[in-house]
Parts: sequence; C-alpha cells; structure tokens
Amino acid sequence: MEPQTSAVGFPDYWEARARRFAADGAGLAAVCSFGMPYFYNRTIDLCQRLALQRWLQVRPGTRVLDVGCGVGRWSRVLARRGAAVTGIDLSRTMIAEAQRRTNGAPLRGQCRFLVQDLAALEAGDKYDLVLSVTVLQHILDAEALRAALQRMVQHLDRDGAMVLLEAAPQHPVGTCDSAIFRARARSSYLRLFSECGLEVRAITGVDPAPFRTWLLPHLPQLPSPVRLAALAAVTALSLPIDVPFGRLMVERSWHAVFVLGHSRNAHAH
Repeated sequence: MEPQTSAVGFPDYWEARARRFAADGAGLAAVCSFGMPYFYNRTIDLCQRLALQRWLQVRPGTRVLDVGCGVGRWSRVLARRGAAVTGIDLSRTMIAEAQRRTNGAPLRGQCRFLVQDLAALEAGDKYDLVLSVTVLQHILDAEALRAALQRMVQHLDRDGAMVLLEAAPQHPVGTCDSAIFRARARSSYLRLFSECGLEVRAITGVDPAPFRTWLLPHLPQLPSPVRLAALAAVTALSLPIDVPFGRLMVERSWHAVFVLGHSRNAHAH
C-alpha cells in the first residue's frame, strides 16, 4: 500500500514512523533511515552534525525556523545557543515528542512547535535562519517542491540565511529512489534556488564515501543476518572517509549542504 500524500509529503507515513520510533532513545529511527540499526543511523546523525556545525553557530536571540523538525534534534542544538526556535512538522507525534524533549530547563520557553504542512506554511514571522534537513528530498512532485521552497523563502528575513541539507549527488542514478524519496541532481536544486530568488553562498559535502549507496538497492534481497553484517561493513568503511573529509569532498558527496540567501539582484530591483 502506498503512503498517503499531502501537497508536499506523506503525513500518514511519517506519523506511523513517529509513533513507532520518536520516543525511542534519540529518536533517530524516526528521522534518519527507517528500519536501520542504531549504529547506522548514529553514523548518519554524526555526519550531518559535522556538516552543519559551521552553519549553526548562531548568536543569542537569533530567530530560527526549523522546517521538518522531527523530534527537535536541531531545534535543541540551536536553543542551547540562545536562539528562539520555531519548529514545524507534518506529524503530530513528532511535534509532541519535540515538545516533550524541550520542556525541561534550560530549554523551556526557547522553542515553540507547530503541526503544519510546508505547502501552507504560516509561522507568523521572518527568520534570521531557515533550516531544513532532508525534507525536500521527500517531496516528489516538482510543483509541490517549488511551492514548498517558496513558502520557506517568504519566511526568510532579507539578510537571513537558509541552510538546506539534502540528497543531491552530482550524478544521480536513481537506484536509491523510492515511493517516498528522490535523490535529485545537484544542478536541479541550483536551478530551482535561482528561480525562487535565492543565491548560493556556500556548498559543502556530507558523505562522500560511496559504500552505503552501493549497498542500499540490494538490501531487500539479503537475508537478515547478511543484511546486518553488510550494513556494519559499509558503516565501518565509510567512517574513515566521511568523518574527516566529508565537508571537503563536495563533488563526491551524496548529500550536500546548501547555504543560501536572498538574491542581491532581486533586492536591486
């Protein structure tokens, strides 16, 4: 059965994932790779944190919009640095879990969380930082993707920064695509950004080691013990490449971090 879709995503799919995994440990199975062992998702989380750390060094009082916030892992990082964070997500369970994880001191009052569909995003403010981690790659329809990005642009302050981490290989082959995921060519994102009035300030890498993307299309055919051993092997092979060199090997990276701002040409007119 195919997951039920909204304008920009799969609320039934994400709600089911959230109910199963959001409260489990760090909640990584709800927001990283579905059905994968903890060590695999922990590696993904580590690579994402290393790739994003430079761009999340915010000043106290920075207004942040965390799009597709999940269980609030990035919202909490930013709130600890003094940011005022608004997190949105399609899943009510994700939002409830994000709120639960920020209820205690010292984060109480630093975050607010809203259940919203990105296509109808209305967060009531302009933001200094709009952050989105592996959200656009789950919007399959081209027009819905454009609409979602436009809503994000409309919430970005004139001098603000938008930071997106997405599956965006230089030469996608489609073997990892699925009913809820699309790895678009990096060039297609760059065209879309320009058409939506954004300009690229920086692009950095995340995960240049190729082993996981080689393995993933074959996983469904592998017996369970072999699957686990194969995942452990590709994780062990990937770490010595991705951790020290992920940000630098931009051209080879499967995911990319795009740092964007409003086009200066648009302001000139």
